[in-house]
Amino acid sequence: MHFHILTLFPEMIERGLKYSIIGRAVQNGYLTVHAVNIRDFTLDRHKKVDDYPYGGGAGMVMQAQPVYDAWESVIKKIGYRPRTIYLTPQAVVFHQRMAKEFAQDKNLIFLCGHYEGIDERVLEEIVTDYVSIGDYVLTGGELPAMVMADAIARMVPGVLTNEQSGCTESLEGNLLEYPQYSRPKEWNGKAVPDILLSGDHAKVDAWRREQSILRTMQRRPDLLAHAELTDKERKTYL
Repeated sequence: MHFHILTLFPEMIERGLKYSIIGRAVQNGYLTVHAVNIRDFTLDRHKKVDDYPYGGGAGMVMQAQPVYDAWESVIKKIGYRPRTIYLTPQAVVFHQRMAKEFAQDKNLIFLCGHYEGIDERVLEEIVTDYVSIGDYVLTGGELPAMVMADAIARMVPGVLTNEQSGCTESLEGNLLEYPQYSRPKEWNGKAVPDILLSGDHAKVDAWRREQSILRTMQRRPDLLAHAELTDKERKTYL
C-alpha cells in the first residue's frame, strides 16, 4: 500500500511514521510513505502558498494552485485518481470500519490543511473523502493523517506479525478488547484471573468475550447498539 501525504511539513510526516510497526512495514516492503511538499509546487518565488481570504476575516487560506499541482504530481506518478482524503474537523469522525475500507485501496492521498483552511475550489476538484479524527481543532492535518495512516496500515496484510492482531483488538465487532495480563502471576497484591491459568481455551475464550461486552457496557455503551452480539448475549447484557 502507498500513502501519499500532501503537506507543508514533510519532515513531520517522515519522522512520525518511521518507527515501530509502520517503520518496519516500510522497511519490509508492505508500505510506502511519500510526503509531498506542497511548497515545491508554488509559483511564488518566496515559496508562499497562502493568501488573505476573499470577504475578509482572520487568518490566511492555502491557495488552490500549489495544492492542485502537488496532487497532480501524484496522479501522474501512479496513473489514476485514487481516493483523496482531506483531514478536517468539518467531517465524519474516523472509525475502525473506515480503516478497513481504506485499507482495500492500493494508493491513498492525504491532504493536510493549515491556517484557516484550503481554497474551496481545489477541494471540490480533488477530494473524495472528508474525514475528521475528532470534534476539536488542530494546527494542521499532519497529526490526523499520521493517525489514520497508522490505523489503516494495521489492516494491510503482512503489516502485523501476528495475523490475528488486527481482528481481535478493540472495536472489532463494535466491542472493546478484553483485559490483558502478563507475568508475574501476582503484582502489587493483584492476581491474574484463575481462568487465564486454567489451560482451558474454550473457557478462556468465553471469559474474554464476556469481559469485552462488560467493558464496552461500562466505557462505551454507545457502541452496543451496533455490536455483533448473539441473541443470548443481547438478552443477558442489554
